[in-house]
Amino acid sequence: MFEPAQLLTDAQWSGILTIVVGILAVLGFVLKWGFRFRLVGITGFMAVLTTGIFALSLAIYTRPNVPGALHYSRIFDTASSQVVIVVPPTVTEPQVEATLRQAAIDLYSSGRMSQGEPLLTIRLRTNVHPEPGVSEPLYLGEIQRSLAVREDADATIKIYRENFARLPQPVA
Repeated sequence: MFEPAQLLTDAQWSGILTIVVGILAVLGFVLKWGFRFRLVGITGFMAVLTTGIFALSLAIYTRPNVPGALHYSRIFDTASSQVVIVVPPTVTEPQVEATLRQAAIDLYSSGRMSQGEPLLTIRLRTNVHPEPGVSEPLYLGEIQRSLAVREDADATIKIYRENFARLPQPVA
């Protein structure tokens, strides 16, 4: 993936190359080279390319990573205010909290506000198998965050501690 710092370095080098080609274009006019107009076109193209690389370095937003968060799959999303994600049944309570915080960052979109709900609710669940051939969804927690603010410091997390007792215990 492109890193903003790398793109900024690329834009600097592209800018230097644009200046060099521009100097060659001026030199071509002074010395009446036959391809001087091509150099003007190349210089213009390089200037547009440099500007685009620089703008791209400003536009890329990298999402922060929450330490301890597990990989999750989104299994239900209304595209407005309700999302359900699933994690493996080997999850621990600190991993649930970290994963909910990560999902709140990842799934934020200002386009979700169009449905009129003020909060985005993300519920985290896993699947347990109480007997062979039977799967049961088990909700372990949820987070509610604002749909209006990207960095929501007032997000509320609820952990369903009673459901952790129903998770399969690791074999020692």
